[in-house]
Amino acid sequence: MSTIQQTRATLDDLYRTPGKAELIGGRIVHHMATGRTPNRVAFRIARSLDDYAEGAGRGEAYTDNMGFAVDELPSGRESFSPDASYYDGPMPADAMRFIEGPPTFAAEVRSDTDYTSAAVTAMADKRNDYFAAGTQVVWDVDPVAECIHVYKVSDRARPITYHRGEMAEAEPAVPGWRVAVDWIFG
Repeated sequence: MSTIQQTRATLDDLYRTPGKAELIGGRIVHHMATGRTPNRVAFRIARSLDDYAEGAGRGEAYTDNMGFAVDELPSGRESFSPDASYYDGPMPADAMRFIEGPPTFAAEVRSDTDYTSAAVTAMADKRNDYFAAGTQVVWDVDPVAECIHVYKVSDRARPITYHRGEMAEAEPAVPGWRVAVDWIFG
């Protein structure tokens, strides 16, 4: 009986992969494109972060599909591609490559397939990976309930939830940044 050895994918393989994907457990994991509302929400978050970074003169904001390469985590994950993010660290020597290190702040915006119990578990696992890699704050953005669950590395089990009429934050990852929940959900 013979076995077929699977070749482990690398970051170089991920660079050559079209569309949104992440490197997890030596495999390229593709992600489905998102719908109109989740995309608009992610864009608004990135837009506000970019305004903040420009005004503060530090860090950079990124839209969906920005690649962050990390040392392999216990889960096997070696990269992230959040829906919106902020990074305040050393920039890569080659500006055409992924950032080496985790985002300082990541926002994951739920799509229509992110409301099953399996999806909620997968999102929690990914948050744990973000924190293990060094991300300080992760948002779980829910366009259906129009709320933002803010998870912080200092208290991972108890998110702060912001609703319409409130200002959401990402302390200490993005110091002093505040954004109106009403504006994010338009």
